[in-house]
Amino acid sequence: MSRKYFGTDGIRGRTNQWPMTAELAMKVGMAAGKHFQRGTHRHRVVIGKDTRLSGYMVENALVAGFTAVGMDVVQFGPIPTPAVALLAHSMRADLGVMISASHNPYFDNGIKLFGPDGYKLSDEDELKIEAMLDQQIPLAASQDIGRARRVEDARGRYIHAVKSSFPAELRLDGLKIVVDCANGAAYQVAPSALWELGAEVVAVGVTPNGININDQCGSTAPLLLQESVVSAGADIGIALDGDADRLIVVDEHGTIVDGDQIMALIAGNFAKAGTLRGGGLVATVMSNLGLERFLAGQGIALERTKVGDRYVLERMREGGFNVGGEQSGHMILSDYATTGDGTVAALQVLAALVRSGKPASEVLHQFDPVPQLLKNVRFSGGRPLEHEDVKRVIAQAEAELQGSGRLVIRPSGTEPVIRVMAEGDREEQVRDVVERICDAVARAAA
Repeated sequence: MSRKYFGTDGIRGRTNQWPMTAELAMKVGMAAGKHFQRGTHRHRVVIGKDTRLSGYMVENALVAGFTAVGMDVVQFGPIPTPAVALLAHSMRADLGVMISASHNPYFDNGIKLFGPDGYKLSDEDELKIEAMLDQQIPLAASQDIGRARRVEDARGRYIHAVKSSFPAELRLDGLKIVVDCANGAAYQVAPSALWELGAEVVAVGVTPNGININDQCGSTAPLLLQESVVSAGADIGIALDGDADRLIVVDEHGTIVDGDQIMALIAGNFAKAGTLRGGGLVATVMSNLGLERFLAGQGIALERTKVGDRYVLERMREGGFNVGGEQSGHMILSDYATTGDGTVAALQVLAALVRSGKPASEVLHQFDPVPQLLKNVRFSGGRPLEHEDVKRVIAQAEAELQGSGRLVIRPSGTEPVIRVMAEGDREEQVRDVVERICDAVARAAA
């Protein structure tokens, strides 16, 4: 069955345009609430959100939908996505909801759903909820309408859980850390957790006003973090995205460290400590070949999945892995969280920094990435990847890169775009291969 509303990470879109409307949000509450009513106990859903203006509208619509079918609602207010997953499980909720469009601008919003185990919903559950959205959903009897209440200490509970992932024998005393919270969901919890562990904290991106989330700040716009680290003379910088499930790090010189280097550091340290499970780590097809070679040198396997943290997590659960992530900064450490958690991953990086006693630039440079180039080709219709000329050019490129590089070509799941990525030991060859393929795709799409 094809998907009408759910994408790879819930429902997402421009607010007040279909499907991200109050009307559909209420219907999602009704459908998801009805789907997760299993048993005779009093059913409960927990709801968190980031700081975008439309969060109030979407939250109230969801509350109306859930209570209309007899579900009680617990509202957390602004809180990271991983906190919703954690608290859905610890509060014995039947369902968790995060209202966020992650790293997107403020005018977008989204709805992410988590099951009672704290994991994102399966495809099967999402499809069943989708099917109900176009149907008449039975309402609860008047006496069975759900109740709604706010929990004020949700952020404190999450801070406690995050700190418990940091080694008990370590402190952050003496470290000056810049943390950029993207004016998003972690604007209170991330600086507080670092301060409570002893760090001197310089917090930026912590003045949300509803429309400045991810605006020239956070993990997708790290210039603010780079400048802040250098000007403050900090030891390290940490940038989260709007819902705090993504992490990018900056060393003391202001140099960006991406998810591949972070995964290499964490997986290597776990392996040395004997705590790495699954025999390796899980990343996507976009992770650099340099990461794969570095891990192989340590006897650590790299398993690749399609792009999307849900696919990384699926493979981690299937294979018993406890470290996974994406080059873009989604880090999943399943010993501590059921979904990506930028703050938890940051604390693992900081633990390595404290233990080493070395500058961040030394600790975080685990390998030299090979030249990698990604370009997008927009098309108006048809299937350009099935064109014979495109297939021929791709086959030639694969033959040229064999043994010294990789080629990844994939259509976007959200827009009419073909993404062309190549990497290899010779930058000139990589650039030439990408240009030839992009030209062929553009001609076929004309």
